[in-house]
Amino acid sequence: MTGSRWSGLSFWHETAGTDWTPRPSLPASTRADVAIVGAGYTGLWTAHYLAEAAPGLRIVVLEAEVAGYGASGRNGGWCSALFPSPFDAAQHRAMRETVDEVARAATAEGIDAHLAKGGTITLARTRAQLSRARAEVDEARSRGRGEDDLALLDKAAADAVLRATGTLGATYTPDCAAIHPARLVRGLADAVERRGVAVHERTRVRTISPHRVETDHGTVTADFVVRATEGYTPRLTGQERAVAPVHSLVLATAPLSTSQWDEVGLARRETFADHRHLIIYGQRTADDRLVFGGRGAPYRFGSRITTDFSRDHRVFERLRETLVDLFPVLRDVEVTHRWGGVLGIPRDWCASVGLDRDTGLAWAGGYVGDGVSTTNLAGRTLRDLVLGRTTPLTELPWVDHRSPDWEREPLRWAGINAGLRAASLADLEERITRRPSVVASALDRLTH
Repeated sequence: MTGSRWSGLSFWHETAGTDWTPRPSLPASTRADVAIVGAGYTGLWTAHYLAEAAPGLRIVVLEAEVAGYGASGRNGGWCSALFPSPFDAAQHRAMRETVDEVARAATAEGIDAHLAKGGTITLARTRAQLSRARAEVDEARSRGRGEDDLALLDKAAADAVLRATGTLGATYTPDCAAIHPARLVRGLADAVERRGVAVHERTRVRTISPHRVETDHGTVTADFVVRATEGYTPRLTGQERAVAPVHSLVLATAPLSTSQWDEVGLARRETFADHRHLIIYGQRTADDRLVFGGRGAPYRFGSRITTDFSRDHRVFERLRETLVDLFPVLRDVEVTHRWGGVLGIPRDWCASVGLDRDTGLAWAGGYVGDGVSTTNLAGRTLRDLVLGRTTPLTELPWVDHRSPDWEREPLRWAGINAGLRAASLADLEERITRRPSVVASALDRLTH
């Protein structure tokens, strides 16, 4: 089979500059020191840092499709300091440092991920959004975070960065880099192979148990087994309720002209969003396209994961309408690519990383869409845990956190889709009332 099946998954896959022909599957049952399930960012960063720190380790990475098939190759391209749940100063500091570590490691491995650290501007376009922006900055100040970490911008300062309609103000953080996600993940796969790691693609894992991984092509026994499957975790036996796979949809425009970019902004390739409840996100690519995505696709019953987004045409249309509402100059610009991917949401919305030394089972995930950088922090933390080191990373509060399981169906399906609808209603409510949403307040109490 050629690589065409995977090269057409998204704009990022199409422009990754890589051969998508799968690496060989696991040839037979084998023994390893560390078996890693999943060749996305989490699995590959873990393999990278382990191989770097302990070159003699026998490390095997097992991937059901090809490296970068999942969210690592399809996301919005934000390498940010965002973390999906409240965190203390040490966790935040680690996340800020991780943005620079991704850039450092990519450069060291010769990976051209089209990285540009322009920061993130998050617009406030209603009074309720401006109130949330101010509250976010006040909270940051109460935790000792200064202007160099998170700043409140007035309209003029916001417009100098991004000229969207209706802007009242914005928040800005320097701690984000725009990247080409598929170039990064494919570069990482090549890098770990150069370090002696065995990467087996087209090798579906069915079951993970202490010191043992069962695949379609044989069994891998190992001292340590790392689950790095994020939104695909429910496909593993016994993990059906560990995370909820929720799809995020993305589109990319044709390259914009210089005059169009002069009207939009993002001169330093800043990433952008706004303070609405139903998340949107965007970036300017290295070839001057605008990539824009958001939530809104329904959760599929039974945690079903899809690559067919044809029935989500209304979600894509709403994304385009939102993009034109923000930037009317783009009304006639062609949308050249539409795609989607699945992210993993734990029941308490808290990402975690950990290792049970009694069983040898390790894990990382639950990034809620903030995984481009968090996976790198996870990889370095898993390195330290596997090697038995006590370091500042192993003392962070997300280490060994255990999220509760999601409810069984049909409660899971009803609750998650009700939450998505509530987020949309909350934004509509705020546009009408010009006050913070009552619906959003109730939703926050239910989801945290």
